[in-house]
Amino acid sequence: MTAAAPGMIRVVLVDDEQLVLSGLRMILESAGDIEVVGEAADGGAAAEQVLRHRPDVVLMDIRMPAMDGLAATRELSALPDPPRIIMLTTFELDEYVHAALENGAVGFLLKDTPPRDLVQAVRTVAEGNAMLAPTVTRRLIAEFAARGGTQAVAARKRLDTLTEREREVVVAVAQGLSNAEIGRRLFMSEATVKAHVSRVLAKLGMSNRVQAAILAHHAGLLDA
Repeated sequence: MTAAAPGMIRVVLVDDEQLVLSGLRMILESAGDIEVVGEAADGGAAAEQVLRHRPDVVLMDIRMPAMDGLAATRELSALPDPPRIIMLTTFELDEYVHAALENGAVGFLLKDTPPRDLVQAVRTVAEGNAMLAPTVTRRLIAEFAARGGTQAVAARKRLDTLTEREREVVVAVAQGLSNAEIGRRLFMSEATVKAHVSRVLAKLGMSNRVQAAILAHHAGLLDA
C-alpha cells in the first residue's frame, strides 16, 4: 500500500469478511479526504498494519478469528500515540462494545451505518472528538451508567479533583457536544475548550473523551 497524501486521513480497516472490507474501502475513499492505507482480517494482523502504516483511525470489527477486536483494541491502545479506534458491530448493544470502550475505543458504528454517516464518523474521530452523538451510543453509555450504584460514589470522588468549569466541560462532552458546540455553550474559544478537555483527561488519567463521558454518567452528572 502506498502512503497517504499529505492532509489525508489515514485509515486501517479490520474485518474478517473481504466483502465488508471492499465496501468500506469504496465508501471511505470516495470521500476525497480519506485514504485506506491498510487492511487486516484479524486483530493480530491489525497490529502489524498499524505499526507499518501509522493510521489516524482504525475501523475494527468486534468478532474475528484468532485475535478479536476487543483484544486488538487493548493492544493498540497501549501503543505510543495510538490510532483512534472505531468498533464495528452488527448488534446495537453488544457486550463486547462495553469492554472495547473501556479499553480505549472512541466509539462504535453499526455495520449498516449509511455511507455519509460512516465518512463523517471517521472525520469526527480524526479531529479528536468522540462518537457520542448517535442514539445507539447514547444508549450504550447510559447502560454503562446503570450497572450499579456503587460505581456512582467512586465516580463522584474522581470528579472531585476537577474545577467547576472542568465539570461543566465534562457534562457537555458526555452530552455528545463537539468542541465548537461546547465553546458556544460555555462562551469559550474552541482552543480553550481543547485545553480544558486535555487537562480533564490528564487529571482523570484517561485517554479519550468516551471514558470521561462514561464517568460523568456513572457520577449522575447528567441526571440533574
